Amino acid sequence: MEVKINRLDHFGRGISSINNKIVFIEDALPNEIVEIEIIKETSKYLEAKTINIKEKSPIRIEEECPYSKVCGGCNLNHICFNEENKFKQDKIKSILSKINIPSNVIESIAYHDRNHYRNKITLHGNKEILGLYEKKSNEIIPIKECILVNDKINEIIKVLNKETNKIEEAIIKTSNDNSNIMVSITGEISNIDELKNISNVLIINNEYLTKDKEIKTKIGEKYYYVGINSFFQVNNTLTKELYDEVLNNIKGKNYNTVLDLYCGTGTIGIYISNEVNKVIGIDYNESNIHDASKNKELNSINNIEFICDKVENQIDKFNNIDCIIVDPPRAGLDKKTINYLKKINPKKIIYVSCDIMTLSRDLKELQEEYNIVKVKPFNMFPRTYHVETVSVLCRKTFEK
Repeated sequence: MEVKINRLDHFGRGISSINNKIVFIEDALPNEIVEIEIIKETSKYLEAKTINIKEKSPIRIEEECPYSKVCGGCNLNHICFNEENKFKQDKIKSILSKINIPSNVIESIAYHDRNHYRNKITLHGNKEILGLYEKKSNEIIPIKECILVNDKINEIIKVLNKETNKIEEAIIKTSNDNSNIMVSITGEISNIDELKNISNVLIINNEYLTKDKEIKTKIGEKYYYVGINSFFQVNNTLTKELYDEVLNNIKGKNYNTVLDLYCGTGTIGIYISNEVNKVIGIDYNESNIHDASKNKELNSINNIEFICDKVENQIDKFNNIDCIIVDPPRAGLDKKTINYLKKINPKKIIYVSCDIMTLSRDLKELQEEYNIVKVKPFNMFPRTYHVETVSVLCRKTFEK
């Protein structure tokens, strides 16, 4: 059937209606007239895919990636980059307006390149083919390269794609300047020597075949070790601007103690450590805390300590904290953590979020005690509907 697209939903799908029932349509843009095929029907809505475009939107572009119609990695390949950024900024404004955050609080979105920005990729294999998962399935799409990652990673992908290899999983990471490469393989691989010649760290079936066990990367003036199991921001250029946003909201405030919740490998806490008297980082992942401690030594920092535990197990042990930084997973903050943020009552909360829906939920809970003075979007994940934000909250009884 043929429909006209009215707008995009928050996942970048076109929205139309059929017989007064809303329909979400993949690969469709506002004002386009498209032929669709229904792929799912519920009592409340329909889902469809685009079969043919009768009238194209002027913001539609030719897709650069040969896998974009089948791979589940990207969903905004068909929209020009300026419109992608506008879509993400408008999405944030729309969602936050529902909790009465005015649009002038949301600053302009920060972005760099649309291609080659990722410093990590995870490939899946079945011992015959190696690639990425198909949309909404565990079927593997074989790939020769990925336009989201840098040339160094694509070079490794070509080596791994040789016919004699029988790989189940491959994780490839690089430093932000692409000078250091880490490769971890699960499965059988015949060209180990070739991989060793182009990798700084090589792991085969959990066994390290190189002297080094981490690669080293740099953000601003700070250096960081990155292990195979540790979390690290995947955008190799925009991460510095995001961390600078956090830093600029701490500089000159003379904060005594900053609590860094969900600290990962200590990247943000270390980045801001020169501007405060003390930083305490908490993360439940042992690998993260191991790397955080090494990063502390690497940068010769003495005013930061790390605790390996769940945030909700530690949050009730603190008081007299000037500023709290939170960078939670997509699920956002749990109820206990939010309640203790209110009890600790810091002068400022800086909330780094990768999910605007859970951010909105948590900001709503904090609004009674805090003014949301700024929300800064960062397009850390071009070609996808995901967007990162840094929100600054100031205690209502404290002059910012």
